[in-house]
Amino acid sequence: MKTKSISTNKAPKAVGPYSQGIKTSNLIFTSGQLPIIPETGELIKGDIKRETRLCLDNLLAVVEEGGAKLKDIVKVNIYIKDMNDFPLINEEYEDFFQEHKPARSCVQVAKLPKDGNIEIEAIAVL
Repeated sequence: MKTKSISTNKAPKAVGPYSQGIKTSNLIFTSGQLPIIPETGELIKGDIKRETRLCLDNLLAVVEEGGAKLKDIVKVNIYIKDMNDFPLINEEYEDFFQEHKPARSCVQVAKLPKDGNIEIEAIAVL
């Protein structure tokens, strides 16, 4: 199986020894995206809706670099530090995806890289 690493300056650089995404056959797997501003490398905190949107924007940049579109995303995993943020995350998520409804998981975790509040990853099918 042939794989290709996906890299774009429209999403934050990886914070470890991994790719922003991997394309294999007709699938794209993104690495988890934190709410990091790609141009500055700054992690934003304090507004979970803004953090969610930035994660989703970063995620979509990787998906698009791999040749897919928003409608091609079939699975999303969301990791959050505080389940009390779930309703606000859902509001931003619904605004982002509109009528498209990928399968999704959302779990609360003890800690995220860079002490972020949210991290989002996805799988897209071309």
